[in-house]
Amino acid sequence: MEETIRKIFPEHLRQAFGECEGTEKLEEIRIRIKQPMIFRTGDGEYFLDEGKRKFTKNRELAYCAGKEDLEQMLLFLSRYSIYAFEEEIRRGYITLEGGHRVGLAGQVVMEEGKVKTIRYINFMNIRVAREKKGCAQNMLPYLYQGDSIYNTLIVSPPGMGKTTYLRDTVRLLSDGNRERNGLRVCIIDERSEIAACHLGVPQNDVGIRTDVMDGCEKAEGMLMVLRAMSPQVIAVDELGGRRDFEAVEKVLYCGSRILGTVHAENVDELKRKPSLSDWTGKHMIERFVVLKRTGDGRRLFEIYDGSLKQIC
Repeated sequence: MEETIRKIFPEHLRQAFGECEGTEKLEEIRIRIKQPMIFRTGDGEYFLDEGKRKFTKNRELAYCAGKEDLEQMLLFLSRYSIYAFEEEIRRGYITLEGGHRVGLAGQVVMEEGKVKTIRYINFMNIRVAREKKGCAQNMLPYLYQGDSIYNTLIVSPPGMGKTTYLRDTVRLLSDGNRERNGLRVCIIDERSEIAACHLGVPQNDVGIRTDVMDGCEKAEGMLMVLRAMSPQVIAVDELGGRRDFEAVEKVLYCGSRILGTVHAENVDELKRKPSLSDWTGKHMIERFVVLKRTGDGRRLFEIYDGSLKQIC
């Protein structure tokens, strides 16, 4: 397990993770008060046994997270200053160095119709970010259009690897190769998951021609870089709101290309998304890359054109 993740756990659990085999394969860790801690890898879910020496499939032997565990984790996450992380807590997640994201849930406090903060945080979801260089190599030929790329969305349900594929696609486009020149790419990294900037410096390899607008709301960030950085491609993760889609339309009308991700289980669900149905009708998005997971945890992709006709 990466030290960045390990150090947010209480000491007794840090020691346990040092002894357990398989932590290098982790994709997600779920912590819920008085419930077994669940460790998800590509081949299924595991529990930490009560002796805290190994992973097990047996729920009856699972270690359950206590109130003190969660309280200590929140302190470590906020570096002993909950107030300093008030904005992150209000949004429901804290991003760690390296791009790992810790989702938070508990009792929401509302003020004037908006979320003010979250109290009694008794549920956490740690999503492990992995930089898998080369994972997007085989799909890249289907994305190029002359000296640029097709407007492209990478599609999958949560936890399938959209951000990983997006990051690697950005790197490959930015660096270029013997056959193709590199492209100027701007990343709108609202949750610091793509480039994983630390003190403004990307910790992940996103290519030599890539600029990053870190911690910026997606719709506003797209328009900012459009005005200031003359990008050929704008990359953005997890498009969803109406403002996101309106900003994307402005980007496309101004001549930049869009490379984004969106949540959907499959093409049928994609067709039901109101904003996307408008785009498919106008053929504004020209490539859809749909990620799928095999039974043994491997990722595969299918590629569809702007009419949602499969081409690969």
